Amino acid sequence: MDLELKDKVAVITGGNVGIGLAIARGLAQEKVNVVLCARSEATTVEQAQQIEQAYGVRAMGLRCDVTRPTDVEAVATTVEQTFGGADILINNAGEGTNETIMTAPDDKWQYYWDLHVMATIRFSRALVPAMRRRRGGVILNNASICAKQPLGHEPIYNVTKAALMMLSKCLADELIGDNIRVNCINPGLIMTAGWTEAAKNITAGTGGDWQAYLEQVAREKAPIGRFATPEELADFFVFLCSPRASYCVGSTYYVDGGWLNVAA
Repeated sequence: MDLELKDKVAVITGGNVGIGLAIARGLAQEKVNVVLCARSEATTVEQAQQIEQAYGVRAMGLRCDVTRPTDVEAVATTVEQTFGGADILINNAGEGTNETIMTAPDDKWQYYWDLHVMATIRFSRALVPAMRRRRGGVILNNASICAKQPLGHEPIYNVTKAALMMLSKCLADELIGDNIRVNCINPGLIMTAGWTEAAKNITAGTGGDWQAYLEQVAREKAPIGRFATPEELADFFVFLCSPRASYCVGSTYYVDGGWLNVAA
């Protein structure tokens, strides 16, 4: 199937590792020019160079702390000067938390609000004007199953991802008249460095069998009985970027191996 994405321009936050990098590669495979944004400039530039060489597209790696408005503005300016704007925005930057509501300080709440919600707002405000000039675009926001079905150890993550899910619906309603489709994706168990690092820490005092720990998590949480790879999730993102998904707008899609409890 031709996804009709050739020569489009995509901006991917958190694009130098894990899910973001898998999305960037998936889009590049469809001949999309990609702009990777992340805090580590060296790694981001290196990954962009590898994508350019592997897929024959234009790829750019930009240093960006998405919690800083000036960094977001700098990325938007560079994209405008280099490509004349973007057709696709993937708001992927984010990370898990670990706290209780009673003990988490205000500055921790603020940081993750800026990371998961305000970054999406700021990037959308910065890139939508060019999408309007280009007569359409796609914005995909990477939230989490925790937006609907929370995990007890990370209330800040749960709350900010739930806000991102609602933001996606509101933004979709606001922009559909400009032919800009906004959707939200709520992944379940995706095998990223965050999961492996946490598993290694948890099992460090009990023999260090972190693989067995993750297998147990998968059996307990997901009826499919395993974690997904970032590439499996990326395939879904790439499809939603395509005109082949032209009737998909304002929705939240779960890619979770059956984890979501529909009664929740």
